Amino acid sequence: MKKIILALTTAAILVPSAMADNFRKPEHAIKYRQSAFSLIAYNFGDMGAMMKGKKAFDQKVFAERAVNVAALSKIPHEGFIDGTDSGNTDALAKIWSNKADFDERMMTFQTNAAKLAEIAATGSKKELKQAFGEVGKTCKGCHDNYKKD
Repeated sequence: MKKIILALTTAAILVPSAMADNFRKPEHAIKYRQSAFSLIAYNFGDMGAMMKGKKAFDQKVFAERAVNVAALSKIPHEGFIDGTDSGNTDALAKIWSNKADFDERMMTFQTNAAKLAEIAATGSKKELKQAFGEVGKTCKGCHDNYKKD
């Protein structure tokens, strides 16, 4: 599993620069990453409702949502290209002035999301709660530092 996570993390660093050519205009990249974040929020929110008891816990649905978040976690990073720090975005310009930290946070999000998916398939509710919390902390940390209120 560690080798898979390392490979995914390495790909996450290299893919954005290679994929930047896919966006004809900055607003296309912004819309791309916002769409991915919307899907992540939907899936993560559903898991959160289950974790908080606001919705009946369904192991199968939770595991599917966790797999979705893990897959989706890889998508938005490539949309943070030069020129996408303004326009219809809540992304703060300091993403680009502190890119190494931002990139590291995105990789941590991907790693934590992959761990959550793995635990959701077989783990205990206690392990699940901890892994879910780690993903949430990762999201919050990035939002606190790099997203407009």
